[in-house]
Amino acid sequence: MTAGPVHGTWEPRPAARWEDGFLSGNGHHGALVFGAPDDERVVVTHHTLVRPNGAEHAAPPRLAAELPGLQDRLLAGDLAAAEDFTDGRPLQWVQPFHPAFQIRLRRPDADARDYRRAVDFRTGEVTTATADWTSRVLVSRADDVIVQQVTAPALTLDITLDHRLPNAPARLGVGHGALLTPEGAVLSLRARYPDSDRGYTGVTLLAVTGGRLSLAAPGARVEGADSVLLLTRVRRHTGDLDVTEETRALRAVLAGRTYDDLRDRHTALHRTAYERVSLDLAADPAERALPGSELLARPGGTALLERLFAAGRYHLLSASGLLPPRLTGLWTGDWDTAWAGAFTTDANLNLQTASAAAAALPEVTAALAALVHRQRDDWRENARAIFGARGIVAPPHTDGESGLTYHFSREYPLHLWTAGADWLLKPLVDHDETHGGHDPRTAAALAETALFYEDFLTRTDADGHLVVVPSYSPENRPAGGSWGAVNAAMDLSAARHALRTAAAYHPQDAARLRALADRLPPHRTNADGALAEWAWPGLGDTYDHRHLSHLYAVWPLDEINPYDTPALAAAAHRALALRGTENDSAHGHLHHALIAARLRDGRRVGEALTRVLEGDFFHTSLMSAHYPHRDVYNADAAHTLPAVVIEALVQSTPDRLVLLPAPVPALPAGELRGVRTRFGAELDLAWDPDGARAVLRPHRTHRIEVRTSSGPEPLDLVAGEDHVLTLGTW
Repeated sequence: MTAGPVHGTWEPRPAARWEDGFLSGNGHHGALVFGAPDDERVVVTHHTLVRPNGAEHAAPPRLAAELPGLQDRLLAGDLAAAEDFTDGRPLQWVQPFHPAFQIRLRRPDADARDYRRAVDFRTGEVTTATADWTSRVLVSRADDVIVQQVTAPALTLDITLDHRLPNAPARLGVGHGALLTPEGAVLSLRARYPDSDRGYTGVTLLAVTGGRLSLAAPGARVEGADSVLLLTRVRRHTGDLDVTEETRALRAVLAGRTYDDLRDRHTALHRTAYERVSLDLAADPAERALPGSELLARPGGTALLERLFAAGRYHLLSASGLLPPRLTGLWTGDWDTAWAGAFTTDANLNLQTASAAAAALPEVTAALAALVHRQRDDWRENARAIFGARGIVAPPHTDGESGLTYHFSREYPLHLWTAGADWLLKPLVDHDETHGGHDPRTAAALAETALFYEDFLTRTDADGHLVVVPSYSPENRPAGGSWGAVNAAMDLSAARHALRTAAAYHPQDAARLRALADRLPPHRTNADGALAEWAWPGLGDTYDHRHLSHLYAVWPLDEINPYDTPALAAAAHRALALRGTENDSAHGHLHHALIAARLRDGRRVGEALTRVLEGDFFHTSLMSAHYPHRDVYNADAAHTLPAVVIEALVQSTPDRLVLLPAPVPALPAGELRGVRTRFGAELDLAWDPDGARAVLRPHRTHRIEVRTSSGPEPLDLVAGEDHVLTLGTW
């Protein structure tokens, strides 16, 4: 029995599929642990591992000279005009993410009695144990190295670095190296991509205690040892890599340290981040003690929701560092990753990072900021080449290397989408609001986003409103029109938000930027009483679609809400009610839930959560799938679920706190601790059917409005003074 939520998960059986393998990561390297007791495998990944496929040379289409003609045709009523706005190239996918290799540990005559595997979210440590054998794996945040220790009496073990993972290219050039050293041995694997001068190299340093060590091509054999410590790194490079330098770096990390020493160095960083926020739903202690697979078979239990919340924060933190999480987080065991394992910025990445500010994970925001700022030169080229404009335009897909827009086709004219920079910058703005102050890099990016709109928004309608033309609502098309259209609701909201936010960061330009924002047209309500996805005559709504781009004004923005814009909120709610689920993708359900929470519809939040929890979306690793029945390994559901839970319980803006906005039957009672608010306070919330109690610990002196079921009340916060709020029955 356990006294509180379980900060980890476990299984009594081996993971036969890599998708069920437990995960560790530091935002650079990833480790995926699975396999049988006599053949344990650690799949090694790294955010930089993308396979050249021609996209490394791709550039955005140079269409700026044709833009005025396209705008003329669309405004004149040629609704299919954008289908010709292309340079005729075929669809070019970004460079696909792939695994490096697997570290294979083979034990003859392995004893599988008392088998148990587990992952500790507080330490990032994956443990596999039997009656006579223990393996521990973590990915160090302190030393950027995969650390593994194997212990057993008279341990006999064959160790190899094996590139043979599903769908590895047949012509992948692979070479192995093995060398005995004073510590034990060094194993290396060099891989060269087909028809490319690029490749990657993995190096594993073995330190053996007791027994005998020998080389057994292509790896090493340990006999009669007490333990083996493995340190592994992988690096992508052009040309050759000096393995000697990599070995020297691993020796510096080892430097006489034990596994426990290396774990403690890592845990000091990882645990601090992980434990900032916790969720306790008062689950049955007997359920809390169950393995994850049994909890998944009880989708109505609060213990499952507790564990998925904890796992979601753990996996999100572990996948974020050099870059934010990919479609697969930081992990894959297959070279053929769905949608290239890319960063998809028209919904998926944005959903996965939705909890970063509130769930106290600035590490995630920093990883997203690293992606944004590293690619801004490419974003400038997108604006110049496609739109003939200054400023920046973000791509809809990126492999993490290039930020150029080249992934588009007739049915997915993603090069027409201009809202991406605003959506990617929104979490950075949330971070600034949460922590106070303006990051100068965010300020600069906002200024460039506004600059793009100043150049791009030149056309007007009959009423004198600015027109967004061409315009695209990911990834939908209007009834009665084509994919490239006019005045998509998302584009209108993004332009307004970008201009007004840039004005807040740059007071000297505020009047000009706000005046431009005020010239954009209002949202349109259609004949069904719903917020229209396109605010342009003749463009009808297509309701059965997985994306909810048109409700961007509700979430993640605060443009439409039940308090300041009740009529528009009602229209947005009607649009949400009419939206179908199309292909039943997890990101569609949870996007629906986030918007429903902002609109105070707890029933819809609960229904969306139920679809995900009952739809068999989670592997026993507690990493998720894109479709029901664990179809297509994908991190959207795993990483987004904590944001949904928080939004149902607590919402904040720089001037407002909303408590229990969307009560969900699956959350009848509990305690949420450590949430950060956008007005600079930490918050603990405890609730049950009889009432609720919130404790605010503000870092800034500020007046806010508190919203509860009983209506709004002003609250003066004083930095350093706790404020206790009590609510009656909600």
